[in-house]
Amino acid sequence: MKIVVFNKPYDVLSQFREDSAHLTFSHFIHDPDLRLAGRLDLDSEGLTFLTDHGGLNQYITNPANKKFKTYLAQVDGDVTEEALEQLRKGVELADGMTLPAKALKVDQPEWLWERDPPVRYRANIPTSWIELQICEGRNRQVRRMTAAVGFPTLRLIRTKIGAIDLIRLGLQPGEQTEIEPLLYPDFKDLPEDKPYRSRSYVKKPGGTGGKPMHQKKKEGDKKDGDKKKSGSKRIWQMDESEKPRRKTNGTTRPNTKAPRGRSRNGR
Repeated sequence: MKIVVFNKPYDVLSQFREDSAHLTFSHFIHDPDLRLAGRLDLDSEGLTFLTDHGGLNQYITNPANKKFKTYLAQVDGDVTEEALEQLRKGVELADGMTLPAKALKVDQPEWLWERDPPVRYRANIPTSWIELQICEGRNRQVRRMTAAVGFPTLRLIRTKIGAIDLIRLGLQPGEQTEIEPLLYPDFKDLPEDKPYRSRSYVKKPGGTGGKPMHQKKKEGDKKDGDKKKSGSKRIWQMDESEKPRRKTNGTTRPNTKAPRGRSRNGR
């Protein structure tokens, strides 16, 4: 199993497909076996990792596995303890209540790189920083959570996924490194390696959409070219005495209608 950690810069799309307006992962990652596990939005920065293990993406992103992801968020305004407590209890969003988060007000870290372009400076409105840990992966979840408690996010950096720590690895934006999975407890007891299925999976006959095109035959399935065998006769194979009789109440009239398309006198 191969795992590559990548520090996604601001304004880079989390996809390999080329885009005319933005850089994508294809500009930085050139190994065709690697797939992204856990995306970041275009305007978010920080830790992403890629792997050739087909079942790892769902394992890491499934809330049931409690793999916490840590974010550093610069928010608009001086965040209050009341707002932090709301984040810790869970926030009501349009798609339902969030799970309880770990939220803490922190100072701007010294290790943080400059963003290009920088966040717009406003002298009359202060900003503050929150370290937030969540184990869900809803669309733009951190931004929606901070906005819901009155402090919109201005800048967002993911620093950890489970035990993988971007800061300890010392990666600058656009840099990557391969790590040894055996050194991280997150990669123990993984599900079996399955064929990769993209998010654009199309549930249509003949659609590819990332769905594996091959299917394993079950034990006892007939091989190609085998004739179908049946334990019962078809009705046209039965003698007159073997054909089933319809049960009636004695009022059924005999069929005197001529076959369709022919008159009774044969014309």
